[in-house]
Amino acid sequence: MTFTRRSLLGASALLAGLALSSASAFADGKKVVVGYQTDAVPSSVAIANGDFAKTTGYDIDFRRFNSGAEIFAAIASGDVQVGYVGSSPFAAATSRGLDVKAFYLASTSGTDEALIARNGSGIETPADLRGKRLAAAPVSTDHYQLLSVLKQEGIAEKDAQVFAIPQQDIVAGWNRGDIDAAFVWDPALTEIKKTGKVLLTAKQVANRGAPTFSVWVATNAFAKDNPKFLAQFASVINKYTTSYLNDKAAWGPDSDNAKALAKLLGGTPQDQAAALANPVFVTLNEQASDAWLGGGDKGGVAQILKATSAFLKDQKKITSVLPSYGAFVTTDAVEAAQQVTN
Repeated sequence: MTFTRRSLLGASALLAGLALSSASAFADGKKVVVGYQTDAVPSSVAIANGDFAKTTGYDIDFRRFNSGAEIFAAIASGDVQVGYVGSSPFAAATSRGLDVKAFYLASTSGTDEALIARNGSGIETPADLRGKRLAAAPVSTDHYQLLSVLKQEGIAEKDAQVFAIPQQDIVAGWNRGDIDAAFVWDPALTEIKKTGKVLLTAKQVANRGAPTFSVWVATNAFAKDNPKFLAQFASVINKYTTSYLNDKAAWGPDSDNAKALAKLLGGTPQDQAAALANPVFVTLNEQASDAWLGGGDKGGVAQILKATSAFLKDQKKITSVLPSYGAFVTTDAVEAAQQVTN
């Protein structure tokens, strides 16, 4: 990275301002509840080592959830203010009137989510899903992509048994032989791959016409009152993601980072190190562009939300689609984080 005197002074001033606001936050006793999931992402190390709290100065209560749908239920009840969610539950929640904003694009469709066919199930291609017992977490990106695959193959949902159940129940059903194929993420993905094979990855399903993403969202009220917190939070995510992208050796199976992820998320350090290679991470510059968080109604995130909502309505998972979804996306946090890193 190249620094000019102007950029270095500007970054120093911004960092000083953020540091002062952190001290003020501690003094004010500011608190926030943040929902996270078991996806293997570098920034989860900052949950484990307290870096999010140290950088922001907030008292952060991190709570682990099994799906984005659960996080949105907690947001709707007022128990959670910030959460890590997928595009399908995000689309469903906003279509139902939940007032939230995506402020950081965590990842896009990669190989961290996949449709796995159980060995001996007779499933060799997506066309073989007809009449089979299939599973995905309810209203998750995996559920959306599973239904999308069925539609792409001309298979009506009634022509297969689709179980919308939590991931832990999917693993239990899989081990009993009750499920023929499942669309899952880690740690379930690593577990069922032991006795199954990848039929399609999330990236492949996206290329077939059903793109997805994972984002950090905040309630609109919290985002309005705590812009510096979101900027600091985004800068921490970016710091750990950049570390991973620039120094893979520091995230290997024997690394402290992999051990921290395993302790927080489950599995082994070897599992977590391998899983880190699966998501597709997006730079701050790309995030702020019209391809993703930028562009308002015409931006990539807003367009995917609308297309996903239309699909969910067609599948009778939601009752209506909004005219636009640009109001649920903001570039403020990533643009502020850019000033620190550029």
